[in-house]
Amino acid sequence: MNSIYHLAFLVPVLVGSQQQLLLPGSCSFDTGTCDYTSDLAYARWTRNEEGRFITADSSFLDGREKAVLVSPVLELLDWSCLRLVYQITGAGSLQLHLRPEGDNFDYTLWSADKPSDSWLIASIDLRNTSNAYQLLLEGRPSEEAGNSVAIFEIHIVPGYCIECNFEEHHLCGYSNHWNPNVNWYVGGSLARDPQSNLPDDHTMYNQRGHYMYVDSVYAKRFQEVAKLTSPMTTTPLSGCFSFYYQRDQERGNIFSVFTRDTLGHYEEIWRPDVYATPSWRLVNVDIKAPHPLEVVYEVAFNSARGGYVAIDDISFSPEFCHTETEPVVDPSIANCDFEEGLCQYYQERVEGKVWNRVSVKPNAYRIGDHTTGTGSFLLANTRFTSRPGYVGRLHGPLLPGNHKYCLRFHYALHGFRKVDNALVLYIYDQNNVAQEKVWSLADTTRDVWTGVDVTYMKPMATKVVFVSICKNFWDCGQVALDDITVTIGDCRITAGPLRPLPGQCNFETGDCGYSQEKDSDKGDWLRVRGQTPTSYTGPRGDHTTGVGYFMYVEASLMRPGHTARLLSSDLRGSAGPQCLVFYYHMYGSGTGLLSVLLHRSDSERDALLWRRRGEQSISWMRATVDYECDRRHQIIFEAIRGPSIRSDIAIDDIVFKKGPCTADAGDTIPYSGFSENFNEIEY
Repeated sequence: MNSIYHLAFLVPVLVGSQQQLLLPGSCSFDTGTCDYTSDLAYARWTRNEEGRFITADSSFLDGREKAVLVSPVLELLDWSCLRLVYQITGAGSLQLHLRPEGDNFDYTLWSADKPSDSWLIASIDLRNTSNAYQLLLEGRPSEEAGNSVAIFEIHIVPGYCIECNFEEHHLCGYSNHWNPNVNWYVGGSLARDPQSNLPDDHTMYNQRGHYMYVDSVYAKRFQEVAKLTSPMTTTPLSGCFSFYYQRDQERGNIFSVFTRDTLGHYEEIWRPDVYATPSWRLVNVDIKAPHPLEVVYEVAFNSARGGYVAIDDISFSPEFCHTETEPVVDPSIANCDFEEGLCQYYQERVEGKVWNRVSVKPNAYRIGDHTTGTGSFLLANTRFTSRPGYVGRLHGPLLPGNHKYCLRFHYALHGFRKVDNALVLYIYDQNNVAQEKVWSLADTTRDVWTGVDVTYMKPMATKVVFVSICKNFWDCGQVALDDITVTIGDCRITAGPLRPLPGQCNFETGDCGYSQEKDSDKGDWLRVRGQTPTSYTGPRGDHTTGVGYFMYVEASLMRPGHTARLLSSDLRGSAGPQCLVFYYHMYGSGTGLLSVLLHRSDSERDALLWRRRGEQSISWMRATVDYECDRRHQIIFEAIRGPSIRSDIAIDDIVFKKGPCTADAGDTIPYSGFSENFNEIEY
């Protein structure tokens, strides 16, 4: 991270008279902790004797891995911005979590793990909500001596974090990218050069206010660039971004405003249409930010006589500034799990009905659908005919242009000799002209649902088209398609399979806080990827992507009747109903028992919530469990080995939801056993 205080150190900054109102939850730790308390289940935060900061130090961890600072209960109904001044010394990390009232889980809003020699500032948007909540600051200094995490200030102010009038000493978290010759400076103080032609600030219309400016007087090389960067947004924003600017172009400067995402991609959103402005001029730009981004003000000079650029009073409104701005795009119209039909997908009539919506009874030769294990999906080449081959094009709905889309889907192959054209993905325009082939199938594992992520962007309205081509019919097997979703943004940024939300676990990056019960267990849950080692039992791949991780019990390492228990982290409980959704795999002639139990510390016996016995399916099956518990508790996944080594049991993609489970297709007791007729397909 660039030093945030480059700006403040360039010139002395006087705090203006227009200080922002501090909201509840703000604290400078000068005279106390403002009702912030240390969670006694962890190490303590220690306030400095002279005030001014509070710290989690490695010397006071007492063998615990972290210290958690909990705010008083807050009820901030309007959008607000939390500015956190902090420092990490040595090795460690700091995280900010939101704890909604009556929710089982804490939601991570922000995290940092880079050490610094000076205080840093973070800006975190707190979205408007009607529910009370608490903020949690989790400091994790490494155990070695000399490591610490310190908090200097917590300021919560009304409005959005990208707003700023530059009257506060922290400059709202805006940072200057240091350049030896041209930089953004704080302007407008009484101590400025009387010969300067720089303006009064816009906020107060006098010399006491402040603004940001960049001047060419020290420019030495052609096109030296100064960059002023806003804090990174932490939540989606759509609306009108506004600011005032003045520009004097004596011998030439270039002024542009960009957005930059977390991958470093720039997109220009505005540049001036006049060379000079005699007074402050208002700019309104519509911004749609479905993922984190920064706003970057960039000025380049051609010479030392290139003039200056000044900006002030940056603001944001959730209402678009231009009436002709397109409404927010809803890409979910292109989502489909094929449980109720084809949604908005269709195929060309001239090619015949190559893609068919089917339901399969899973057996030793055929997996079920990806959504529930017993539902529906699309299948190309479902019946043998006398034709020499086929071409099947499945068209999606049109989506507006000039948006970056993330398309996710799952596919599975069965029986192909060659896979060159088994499944190809094209982007078509509204005239049915192919614009680009964005994905094609490489050789892949058969009979495993495999996840695919594709990011694309076109200037015109487009649709996705899934194409399956078979020139020699007898070389072609069957290709299946299921669970198509489309979201705005780059797949590498948007929350996807590898970035689960709180209460979700797909085991791709770890065990998510789940732990083994060692005292009474004779077996263990193992986190693995790929096929399990014993034949005719266990899954061929995980449920999330087909090539990722899952948890399973290896029966060959246990004896019949031995138990393995996997415990969730502590859940706080909620007054309302809760829904647990997970996927399980119970395939093998000796499969034993899988149970879901509710454990409460104030009860000696665990409550049984759900159970399956014996072989269920060769597919991953979805389970939904309704339960209620208003006290601290844990959920336990208990596997008991069956009579033979063909008793592997696996789980994946665990999700906790507030409210009762919805009655989706496939949530009933699944089809048990298997059929020897591998062509058993229901249309």
